[in-house]
Amino acid sequence: MRGQPDGRLVTTMTSPTQPLPPERGRYPQDQGRYPQDQGRYPQDQGRYPQNQGRYPQEQARYPQQQQGRYPPDQGRYPPPPQRSRPTVDAATLWAGGAATAVVAGLIALVGVLVCRWLFDIPVLSPRHDGAYGDAHTTTLVLVAAGGALVATLLLHLLLLAVPRPMVFFGWIVALVTLVFVIFPFSTGAPRKQEIATAAVYLVIGVAIGALLGSVGDRAVRVRRVAPPPPADPGYPGEYRDMG
Repeated sequence: MRGQPDGRLVTTMTSPTQPLPPERGRYPQDQGRYPQDQGRYPQDQGRYPQNQGRYPQEQARYPQQQQGRYPPDQGRYPPPPQRSRPTVDAATLWAGGAATAVVAGLIALVGVLVCRWLFDIPVLSPRHDGAYGDAHTTTLVLVAAGGALVATLLLHLLLLAVPRPMVFFGWIVALVTLVFVIFPFSTGAPRKQEIATAAVYLVIGVAIGALLGSVGDRAVRVRRVAPPPPADPGYPGEYRDMG
């Protein structure tokens, strides 16, 4: 300003030729404090996505919700895998057990006939009783068939109650068969008769174990069980609060 002779003050300032720059950017500490100012500051873009409307401190509590990780309208993620629950088909198991009993009885009968008639080894009864022998042969046939049915019952219980049932079943059958194979050598009979009887018992035990093992694998059905539906149908998996 400059004084005039008459005492008036006259300003000497002139208006700028260009407008002053806006005030934004002068106070960086204030930038991003107000979400309603989105877009005014390029450095703040992306901090408040339009499709979320949440503040960063809330986004950290639910990481599965950040940046549209599970968009409800897209099939980017497959549904969670279904769980399996094994069930036992009792009809198939016992039908196979009955067939195994018939096979075991026939193996016992054929084994006695082969030993007595083909190799001329009088097992279970004296030689003069003929190729079939006496009531001991019938007893062996019935015991073999009954043993197959008992093994079927054991297999059914193992399938229902224990993990890895076929492993336990194989061990049990093997040990029981070993007992029957060793038993003839304690009777004091001639060595040929002991070996022939032990061979018949061994074939019966192996047949029961192998046939029922196949039947057990066939009788187990795997049923697919879907997991419970999530609370939010937009998410394919279970929701868990990470906060």
